[in-house]
This record gives sequence, structure tokens and C-alpha cells, in this order.
Amino acid sequence: MSKVRILFTRAFWLDSAERAIKSFAQGSLGAIGQDMLGVDLFAAELHVIAGAGATMALLSLLTSVASAKVDGISPASILPPGA
Repeated sequence: MSKVRILFTRAFWLDSAERAIKSFAQGSLGAIGQDMLGVDLFAAELHVIAGAGATMALLSLLTSVASAKVDGISPASILPPGA
């Protein structure tokens, strides 16, 4: 299957979405952690946290597209499962 065709499969987008959601959570938690270093947790600005998460999610999706179609692996990953 060609790289272009793999981008139109359900499996590719499910893998990509899973990675993007995890990256969003990690980016958001990282922003909260940064804010906790010198400021009260409840003073964290929501737009900063959401922005960090969204940036991470976008980078994750771009990475998935860039690594699409390497033979013998899951659709949106460069490494084979269990590597």
C-alpha cells in the first residue's frame, strides 16, 4: 500500500488520534507542572495549558503523517509493535 493510500485508512487515523490524545494530555500536564514550580496550581491559566496540549497534539499528528507507510508496522508509527 502506498504512503498516500495509507493516509486514508481508518487504522492510520485511529493510531494517530490515540497518539495525539496522549500527547495533548502530556503537554497539558507539563504546562501545569511548569506553573506549579513557582505559582499556585489554581492560578494556572487555562489557555496556556490548552495551548501547550494543542501544540503537542499537532506535532504528534504531523509525526504520524511523516512516518506513514513503513512496511510491517502499525500505520502511524516508525517502530514495529513491541520494539
